[in-house]
Parts: sequence; structure tokens; C-alpha cells
Amino acid sequence: MNDAIKIVVVGNGMVGHHYVEQLRQHCPAADITVLSGEPRLAYDRVHLSEFFAGKTADDLMLTSEAHYESLGVRFLCNAWVENIDRQSRQVWLTDGRHLVYDKLVLATGSYPFVPPIPGNDQPHCLVYRTIEDLESIQASAAQSRVGVVIGGGLLGLEAANALKQAGLEAHVVEFAPQLMAVQLDEGGGKLLREKIEALGVRVHTGKATERIVAGNQSRYRLEFKDGEALETDLVLFSAGIRPQDSLARQADLAVGERGGIVVNDRCQTSDPDIYAIGECALWQGRIFGLVAPGYQMARVAAGHLAAGDESFTGADMSTKLKLLGVEVGSIGDAHGRTEGALSYQYQNQPLGIYKKIVVDAKQKRLLGAVLVGDSSDYDTLLQYALNGIELPKYPESLILPSSSEKPGLGADALPMTATVCSCHNVSKGDIVSAIDEGACELAAVKSCTRASTGCGGCSALLKNMVDTELAKRGVEVKKDICEHFAFSRQELFHLVQVEKIRTFDELLNQHGQGLGCDICKPAVASILASNWNEFVLARAHVGLQDTNDTFLANMQKDGTYSVVPRVPGGEITPDKLIVIGQVAKKYRLYTKVTGGQRIDLFGARVEHLPEIWRELIDAGFETGHAYGKSLRTVKSCVGSTWCRYGVQDSVGTAIDIENRYKGLRSPHKIKMAVSGCTRECAEAQSKDVGVIATDKGWNLYVCGNGGMKPRHADLFAQDLDTDTLVRYIDRFLMFYVRTADRLQRTSVWLESLDGGLDYLKEVIIGDSLGLAGELEAQMQKVVGTYQCEWKTAISSEENLKRFRQFVNADKPDANIQFVEERGQWRPATAEEKNRLANSQAIPVRQLTNDTQSA
Repeated sequence: MNDAIKIVVVGNGMVGHHYVEQLRQHCPAADITVLSGEPRLAYDRVHLSEFFAGKTADDLMLTSEAHYESLGVRFLCNAWVENIDRQSRQVWLTDGRHLVYDKLVLATGSYPFVPPIPGNDQPHCLVYRTIEDLESIQASAAQSRVGVVIGGGLLGLEAANALKQAGLEAHVVEFAPQLMAVQLDEGGGKLLREKIEALGVRVHTGKATERIVAGNQSRYRLEFKDGEALETDLVLFSAGIRPQDSLARQADLAVGERGGIVVNDRCQTSDPDIYAIGECALWQGRIFGLVAPGYQMARVAAGHLAAGDESFTGADMSTKLKLLGVEVGSIGDAHGRTEGALSYQYQNQPLGIYKKIVVDAKQKRLLGAVLVGDSSDYDTLLQYALNGIELPKYPESLILPSSSEKPGLGADALPMTATVCSCHNVSKGDIVSAIDEGACELAAVKSCTRASTGCGGCSALLKNMVDTELAKRGVEVKKDICEHFAFSRQELFHLVQVEKIRTFDELLNQHGQGLGCDICKPAVASILASNWNEFVLARAHVGLQDTNDTFLANMQKDGTYSVVPRVPGGEITPDKLIVIGQVAKKYRLYTKVTGGQRIDLFGARVEHLPEIWRELIDAGFETGHAYGKSLRTVKSCVGSTWCRYGVQDSVGTAIDIENRYKGLRSPHKIKMAVSGCTRECAEAQSKDVGVIATDKGWNLYVCGNGGMKPRHADLFAQDLDTDTLVRYIDRFLMFYVRTADRLQRTSVWLESLDGGLDYLKEVIIGDSLGLAGELEAQMQKVVGTYQCEWKTAISSEENLKRFRQFVNADKPDANIQFVEERGQWRPATAEEKNRLANSQAIPVRQLTNDTQSA
């Protein structure tokens, strides 16, 4: 086509401006004239509400006179077209001027629909469309106190934001039963309403306005069909748009029954020399009221003039935006109206998040989605929907919190009221306040809030929160494990391994300072055990252990200890059950079966621990490591041996796995499980390492956990043979032991890895770091040097000296008392002890050294 062709563009909104730029690229020598009906050139209508936040009209401009001049584009502002003479190919303006065209492009956009409500034409009854409209709203707001938007769609909520930013008490009146009824389902609309009302905008749904009359307290009163009313000083109509097609009607171009200039796939009207793009165009019965489809039309029309073959084939109407600061996303068939459609929903009421995906009947394709409060998944979901990407095996994983959503799992995700330390009822707000008041170190925060000074279960979360808050304030966050070592746990691990350091004193002398503390000592003890697997109560190591490791048992609230023999895979013989029963009966221990398929014996006095363990070891039991940061249990179902659904021997595999890793010391406790089929009776997908049988082998899951912040494990590898399964677990566990932070669970560790699960797969399966052989060898060394710590302890008289209640006396602690309940013995309460002191008869026992009851 001749580049000197005369092209007239009627309309200089966002789409008209985009067309001009595209056209100049396709036709460098074309004679282009742009007609803008407004007193200025194109500006950004999407961000109009920012006008009330301080932006000027110039700030919103998309182009300038100088820019158009540099493109060789003529332009006229305040230029309204009166009619089009298709025969002579002329456009006549209202001021009498006329322009000749070879090709005419109508980018006239749309106009606001004002419902035919009596009283809608009064002063201070306005629309929200142009900068001039904003100036009128601003002038009216200066004389008003209350403002009402009629319309609760996208534009209506933007208009409500404008009123709020203008300082008015803002209301939204919507005829439909919910906000954004086109884009959102009922659940999303409900949450959006809650969030917007929480921001100070009143929402009134299901309201049909019958008339606007004079008000009593305000300028006007909106009277609704249901008899209710709402008074306001300003009415802002935002009830939808209508295509600006009057010129097309005058020129006898084809228009739709309900408006819109009919176009074909090239965006040509019924006259092939006239194009229509944007909100004025009707393609296959549809008006596209978003900017992106308009831009697509502009590119097609500009390309067609340059003999391009691009076609407009419809456009995705998905949208992601912030309404009054609330993140909202809508994709495709958000309402699930497609035949056979299924949906998954996730809602987090405390955080104000609602997510829904709509999938096809075969659960293979994403049809639509709704996101309110958190649109971080929008881009991923949009790609699934637009490209027909096959969904993962568990489609719900696309909207559930996962390791890829670090903000959703970190300290920032918690509200200020969240309890961080349940022992001392310390909230996030308490911690933030402590930092604001000058506590700029973890130790100082602990000191003034007492957080993490109880059970210590919140220590990792507390550190993450303190580091996050300090970083926000521009404070350098050091990763030093404590004041005695200017290294992280990972760096200390490498120093111990590379320099073959065997003791804490050696490490302190070479790389630390001072005497050490209750942070670095247990951490180094764990590092030494992971590397060299020496007896933790050896003279060089015993002083590093915490209370539980010092006595190889968990201390309970009354000063007694628990005894937990290992029961690999949960399998136990009747003879061993009898022994446990006999020991429990002899020492009158409270007996309970745990969730990890073991038997806990509670109430053992420290001086009785060696005697109890001697009897258990003689019967073939080993320590269960319930006291250590190490492997606790490997839970199993009965598998193919007994279960009619089982496809693999889950018990045998669980026993083998537990026996392999039972001596491994790690940054945090580790739990595993093996299920014999996908019915998942062993709950493997909630464990640090989970194994599920398939008819082809084993599926491996990693980095799940229960506890304070439960996390579903991630599928790591599928259909593995047993040897490969063990190799992957070897590598995974040793990589975790090497690189995790102090007291960091596998789930939190995974979140901290750059690249997350994909990176972990590259390291473990793909051996991207070349460490596979080294990790396997190191694990084999741990396996080969295993020792039952209790068996070693009772074989040494020196070790046994440790197990005394008092250093200078053999008598037991008289304060340890028990009462009988449900046929077992439990610790006496303070009240019960007082009653005993006052000689009031209650069933009570006090164990002496010969285990006789008093």
C-alpha cells in the first residue's frame, strides 16, 4: 500500500493513541491526522483515581504535542466530528472544517451510562470518565461531606476510591447482590465487600435507586425500591459504559442491536475503508471494555493497512488490579458456567484471602479463577488458562500456600495479633514494639518479651521475625550464630568438616571467642555429631548438650523424664510389648501410645533412668532419640502384607529406613512415614520425608511438617525403585544437615533455598553441584558408626554418675508426687500437693530409690 495514504483517526484515547504509534511503525510515510474531542491529547484513564492522590493532568499524559510532531502526526484538540461523508471520503467537524481521508479509523471509545433515574440531571450528579469529570468531582467534593457511587463494578469501585481520596464519606450502591458481579463469584464478591468496608467505604448491594430527591441532612436523598433511603451530597454514576457509535449511525455503518460498530477480524466496519477499534467496536456480538483488547485491535488495524495478515480473534478479559488497595484478579470462566466445570477453593479469613480455580470435567485444563486479597498467583494461573497448559496432578496446589510463596510463609504474612510464643503469650505486635523501643538484637528481644524462653519451639520463627523487622528499619542483619562465633551454622559446619575439628574447644580457639553459650554449644554439638557421630556424653562433648541430651531423655514439667524406646516402623513383638508393660508397671510410669507409633513412658526419675534402660536394652530395645534433634520416627501402615489395598511392603521399608537413619543428628527433629498405597494411612505427606507406594515403586515427598505452622510436603520424585529411593533420601538429608540454619525445620529450609523445590531437585536428582557421591558417602559413615546412646551410657560407671537427682545426696526429690487417674499415675497439681501437706487423704505416690510407693 502507498505510504502516502491519508489516514484520519477520530479519537485520541488510550487505544487511539496506541493505534497512532503502531501505524507510524507500519507506515512510516503515511499522512496521519488525529482528532481529539478533549482539550488535550491522550492520557492514562486506567489511573484516573490517582488524580485525587496528587497527580496532575500532565502526570497522566501518555504523549505530548512535541512527541506527535516528532512522529510527523498532525493533531487537533477540541475537534468534534459532526458527520462522515463516505461518498467523498470527508470528515466534517462542528466548527465547519473538513478533512479528506483514504482510510478512516474510529476510536471514539464509550460514554458513561447514566440510569434513567428521576433527578439524575441535577447539579453534583456527575460521571467519572475524563479529566474534566475529575475536576468537576473535585469542585463538588469541596462543597460536600458524603458521596455515593451508583455502580459496584470495576469503574464504580475506582470511582469510590476517588471519592475517598477526595476526603468524602464514600458509599457504593449496587443493583446486583454483590460487587463486581461480572468478574467475581459469590465468595470473591463477599470477601471484596468485607475488605472494602474495612477500608471505610460503605457498600449497599441489592439496591435499585428509584429517584434522587432533596435530602434532609445532606444535599440529596437516594430513594430505593425497597423503601430504604441514603442521603448524600454528591452522586457519581458509574453504572457501566455504552459504545460511542453515533458517528457510525449517522454514516449508516452497521451497528449492533444494542450498540457498537460492527467489525470483522481485520477491525473493518461495513465500509472497508473505515475501521473501528476499542470500546466502540462490536466483534462477533461482543464489546471489549478493557484497554488490552483495544490495544490488540489497534495492532490488527494498523497492520492490515501495511498488508499484514494478523487477525483479531477475540481477547482475554482477565484482569488484575488493586481496588482501594485490595488485590483482585479474575480469569476466564470465574463463575464456573462451563458444562461439567469443577472448582477448588481456598480461603484464609484471618488474612483476608480468597482464591478459586475452575477446571474442566477431566481436571486437565484451567477454565477460570478468582483471586481476592492476594493476586500473586495471577500470572501463573493466567498462563495455564491462556495456553491450555495441562494442570498438575493436584490442581489445588496452584492456589494453596507453598514454598514458592515466600511472603505468604514468612514473618510478614502474620498479622500483628498473631501469637509467636504461646508459652508466654507473646504476639508479633509485642515483638515489633520491642524493636521499635530499641531492642535491636535477638537476645534483647528475648529479654524484654520472654519470647522463646519457654519451650523454644518458636525460636526459628522469632529469629526470622526479628531479622525481617530489623531489615525493614535499615539495620544490618548478621547471620552470626551468637556473639561467640561470627559465622552462621552452615559456615561452622564447613569449618568443622574441612578442618576436621573434633571438639568445641578446638573450634572456639581457632574461630571463636569467649566461653560459648546455650546457643552455640548445642549447635556445635549437633554439627560435631553429624560429622563424626561420637558419643554425645563423651567428656569432650557432654558440656555442650542441653538438658534433654544430657540425660538422654525428655524432661517433663514436674522434673521427671520420659522413656521412649525405638519401635521401628511401629512394628513390635508381643514379647517386647510385655517387657514395656512390665517396666511401666514396676516403675509406675504413665503409658501412652504416640502419633508416631511408639510407646511413651512418663514419670521416670533421673536416678531410675539407667535401671529402666538396662531392662529395655536387655530385651532388645534401643534409644528412640526422642530427646534429640535427630530422626524421631518412621510411621507406617500395614501395607501389602495385610491390607487389601496395599501395593508395597510399607512396614518392611519403614523399618529399613528407620534403622538406616536412626543415628543421624540434624538441625531440627526429623519425622518420616511410609504408606503402602495412595490411601495414605501413614500420613506421609505431612512429614519431613514421606514415601508412598505405587504399583511401579515409590513416590518420594519432602519438607512437610505438622506443628505450629503445618505444611504439606512436596512431591519430589515418582515411581522410584527402593535403591534409588534410599539414595535420594541420603542426599536430601545430608544436604539439609549441611546447609540448614540452627533449629530450622526442613520446610523452612526449603523456603530459604533460592530456586526452592526445583533447585533442590537439581542438586539431589540432577547432581548439579557434583555432591551426590560425597553426600552418600557421608551418610554411609553416619550409618556405619551408629551406636545406641543408652547402651553406651549404661556400660560406663563414669557416665552413670550423672544420673543422680542431687550431687551431694542419694535421696530423691520429695517434691515429685503423683496421683492416680484412669488407672495410671500422673503429676500431682499444686492444689493436690497442698492437700497432702495438710494431711488430707488423696491417692498419691512418691517414688523412692527402691521404687516403692509411700
